[in-house]
Amino acid sequence: MTTISLTPVEVMAGLGVLLALLIVWRAGARRARAAADAARSGARLMSLAGRVLFNAALIVAVQWVVITYQSDRWLTLAVLGLPALFASYALTRALTGTAVDTPRRRGGGRR
Repeated sequence: MTTISLTPVEVMAGLGVLLALLIVWRAGARRARAAADAARSGARLMSLAGRVLFNAALIVAVQWVVITYQSDRWLTLAVLGLPALFASYALTRALTGTAVDTPRRRGGGRR
């Protein structure tokens, strides 16, 4: 069996290479995390816009059907008033700004 004998310079060079690899790996992970966060926020916005448009079209379609084919005044009032209540609730929540969506620091704590 042969023993491995390294000089102090070779040990320091090996540790330097390992440290450089660690730094490159961590920088790549940070860049990947930043890219994933950016993609997620963009997808979140498009997903929200699609849901809003779909729900608005659904509400308009139901209102149009009821107003066109129904003469009952209370049903018309309910079909027009109920979506208005939901919209005013959502608008009030959106303008109040109760949710906090800030990025977290390393370690999971907030600033």
